[in-house]
Amino acid sequence: MDNPTDTLDELEATVHLDPAVTVPDPGDAPTKDTRERILDVALDLFIEQGFDGTSLRQIAERLGVTKAALYYHFESKDDILLALHMRLHEFGKDALAKMGEGPVTLAQWGELLDQLLDQMLGQRKIFLMHERNQAALEKLHRHEHDAEHEDIQNQFRRLLSDQRVPLRDRVRMAASFGVVFSGLFLSGEAFASTPESVIGDMLRDVVADVVHG
Repeated sequence: MDNPTDTLDELEATVHLDPAVTVPDPGDAPTKDTRERILDVALDLFIEQGFDGTSLRQIAERLGVTKAALYYHFESKDDILLALHMRLHEFGKDALAKMGEGPVTLAQWGELLDQLLDQMLGQRKIFLMHERNQAALEKLHRHEHDAEHEDIQNQFRRLLSDQRVPLRDRVRMAASFGVVFSGLFLSGEAFASTPESVIGDMLRDVVADVVHG
């Protein structure tokens, strides 16, 4: 099995020993698309076999590329796991940016949660991966990840602590956010077999009950 701390030094050695192995040139293919394909395949394998039970070679084989090609996009298996986790940080970012500096109404908060729920439903595999690989994820402590995580949390805290918004409304906002978070992130395994449309409609009903009473 590959060691998660594989480095570019190993790649250079591989290329030196086998001239047939080449690293993709940035102009030869859409790098972003290839990177996302690697992440999608790794996500499936981490769910099926676990992070520790999956090797870089297995990821490369399922993609139909050389192991060396993976190193062009990711220096290690840990980097792949971190990149998958960082997909969570995209949830709600656009909606949060639109909130601005003014006080948020319950109607605006409902729109934010609706957008957040759509994004989270489209990435349900991420939640399963988190539940099944908690030990590996807990080992990921990187400055850029921690800084962005703190920034998103601070944005939510700012909205929820805005004294211009009635306390009753802020409590409803916090509770409704918990509905979305716990309904998908903390219960991914429990609801894994439930279709997105079904779980989505049910969660929207609960959110509406909490937000509007």
